[in-house]
Amino acid sequence: MSTLDQVLKDALQLSSEQQEILINILQNRHHENRRAEIVTDAQQTLADFHVGKFPHQSAQNVIAELRQSLNEPEK
Repeated sequence: MSTLDQVLKDALQLSSEQQEILINILQNRHHENRRAEIVTDAQQTLADFHVGKFPHQSAQNVIAELRQSLNEPEK
């Protein structure tokens, strides 16, 4: 397995155009992976909601709780 340092050294051996292509590929794959994580989290949250793990609340209550949590110091 390559280390980050080895990968960087190899990447610097590429032409500027190839480096830009590599950067774009890495960014796109990172975004795709993050989207997949968000989808998985959202699906799990919906499944939890449907089985009753979260109580039904009004939007006003949820917003009030969020605002309160933003004002509380971190533990």
